[in-house]
Amino acid sequence: MSSETIADDEPMYPKATPAMSERRSKLAPGPAQAFRAFSQAVFAEGAIPTKTKQLIAVAVAHVTQCPYCIRGHTRAALRQGATGEEIMEAIWVAAEMRAGGSYAHSALALDTIAHERPAV
Repeated sequence: MSSETIADDEPMYPKATPAMSERRSKLAPGPAQAFRAFSQAVFAEGAIPTKTKQLIAVAVAHVTQCPYCIRGHTRAALRQGATGEEIMEAIWVAAEMRAGGSYAHSALALDTIAHERPAV
């Protein structure tokens, strides 16, 4: 098997490691540094407390379905004092918003149906 082939038994998402982060920074140092600075600014204490920002991030991570973000922001929320109950409620908010988007966008399908098959 060549080094370019991914084996069937390899995990879908490789473990995030310091070496991976270093490689990312080495390949594109400017954007990597800018992203780190942006992230630090976004999650700094401000008008919204850091714990709340991390709970928002947990919810968004579930909508974007990023496993790295889910783990990282869940850990960060716990470090900021969030409880398991708060984290799960944030996830339920995300689930409702995701489902709500599908429901709301059904208006597009209903509008298309009405235009393509007008009532007799």
